[in-house]
Amino acid sequence: MENKTWFITGASKGFGLSLVKQLLSAGQKVAATSRNLDELVKAVGVTSPNFLPIQVELGNEDSVGCAIHQTKAAFNSIDVVINNAGYGIGGSIEELTDRETRDSFEVNVFGTLNVIRMVMPYMRYQQSGHIINISSIAGITATTGWSVYAATKFSVVGLSEVLAQDVAEFGVKVTVVAPGAFRTSFLTPESVNIAKHTIPEYTGLHTAQAAMLQKDGQQAGDPEKAAAAIIEVAQMENPPLYLLLGEDAYDRAMAKLDRLKKEYQLNEEISKSMAYHG
Repeated sequence: MENKTWFITGASKGFGLSLVKQLLSAGQKVAATSRNLDELVKAVGVTSPNFLPIQVELGNEDSVGCAIHQTKAAFNSIDVVINNAGYGIGGSIEELTDRETRDSFEVNVFGTLNVIRMVMPYMRYQQSGHIINISSIAGITATTGWSVYAATKFSVVGLSEVLAQDVAEFGVKVTVVAPGAFRTSFLTPESVNIAKHTIPEYTGLHTAQAAMLQKDGQQAGDPEKAAAAIIEVAQMENPPLYLLLGEDAYDRAMAKLDRLKKEYQLNEEISKSMAYHG
């Protein structure tokens, strides 16, 4: 594996932790961030000159900028950025408060934007780099009860698609990853917020939500394999813009493609009848 410097957010658990451990084992230089520095250091369990743990508040642009500067000062380059930090949020739009909704966007979307904004000057100067944004299959096709979460993850897909076009001239690559269900801590109370105010009338939503939460620990996806796949993509000369992870993610995305084609074609005549005539 080519020696690179990696900057990974949300590194104290889940995909982030798996990535950090695999990369350090491979002799890579890794700057890893978390809101809780002690928790991060304990989870990684390694002391190495190649490992730079950093406490970061992703919603704070100055905090993110400082972390990027520390990484560049320690390792002299930033080659791969993995925007992994995020959390789930469940409930209908009506049930979730404005504060709950904005807080989820603060981490899942604006945290990602802050990292990209702060790292791009370095990557433009290098004329190289790879930004990998972790979205979700919910950012391609969502299920009942997760509207706000889907909104944040659809945002990550959308900004990644345009970012890839915007930074191509600088030799910077972009990949957006859409995982399905993996056996991480995603469905635990530490990683998912459920609306504190519930409305009993949403019976179907609450039933589906409860059924999903009960599957924690039974997910088919192996996070170690996901981390290895992300690392493999980062080694590619021409990496993909989209990376689906998990058989469930692949099947759901293909079904969405079929639905979109049918829906678009259903109103083809109306869609094409908007031009001026005469």
